[in-house]
Amino acid sequence: MLNRFALVLALLFGLAAPAMAQGSLSDSYSGEELVESGREFFGSAAQGLASVVERAVSQFGLPNGYILGEDAGGALFAGARYGEGTLFTRNAGQYSVYWQGPSIGFDIGGDGSKVMVLVYNLNQIQDVLGRFAGVDGSAYVLGGFGMTVIKRANVVMVPIRSGVGARLGLNVGYLKFTAEPTWNPF
Repeated sequence: MLNRFALVLALLFGLAAPAMAQGSLSDSYSGEELVESGREFFGSAAQGLASVVERAVSQFGLPNGYILGEDAGGALFAGARYGEGTLFTRNAGQYSVYWQGPSIGFDIGGDGSKVMVLVYNLNQIQDVLGRFAGVDGSAYVLGGFGMTVIKRANVVMVPIRSGVGARLGLNVGYLKFTAEPTWNPF
């Protein structure tokens, strides 16, 4: 319920504009390829992955990159999230990325997740580096799959998380993607 609310807020604030995979890294991934990569990565937790990927592809089209990784976050009204993963593209290969970012809002709890991030409008690898703003909503006690939308310029990223923890809330924040890990969430 809160994930749908977060998506509606993102659409209202222009954070989730429709995306088309274009540019120099234009070879896109099909929904079937994404689900298969996700199944291999998420393992036994991949039960709801196909429906979440299908929903993302129907709203935003086919991505021309994706990230597989892990992250963790926590909040008591203000919070932070840290993660690391590998960006996969057809034309430029694989690239290690790290992310961190603050959030603020009605948000309490903590979680740890495996993450698949669908990347749209990726022209070059450096397009994923920087701050991506978004709205996130969470409501779970044990875990499950969730999807959010973050955007910078015309690059749109759709993190799909499957994790465990206890989290309730709605927050606004950003994730800063970098080539090197850092503890500074800003």
